[in-house]
Amino acid sequence: MPAALLDTNAVSDLMRDHPVVTTRVANHPDPVITSVVVVGEIRFGLNRLPPGKKRTDLEARARRAFSKMPVEPVTDAIADRYGELKAALEARGLNLADNDLWIAATALILNHTLITRDAIFTQIPGLLVEDWTH
Repeated sequence: MPAALLDTNAVSDLMRDHPVVTTRVANHPDPVITSVVVVGEIRFGLNRLPPGKKRTDLEARARRAFSKMPVEPVTDAIADRYGELKAALEARGLNLADNDLWIAATALILNHTLITRDAIFTQIPGLLVEDWTH
């Protein structure tokens, strides 16, 4: 089983203690990681919330989730793969969100399975995608 990289919605599931996602992460034989881009997306979502208990609780959940997994930075190899991927997909008439492409490029360079509920990732050639919510 390849190592796993959690997309933003998978980290959100983990933050909400989704029972299947939590179990899969806990029992995965290889390290489960995420991307610095995912961290940025989660932080953006948190910063959009008004100050208060809900935001404070979610910020604590995010800190707990990120403290339990390595966060992969954007490297030169990932940047190269992002550029290649974006150009190839645009040539096919596909315009995916830039953050999704950075996350996909990270998973491809590391040869990790991308854990996500977002079906758009299945359009990326060579990317292994799994949904851990069921």
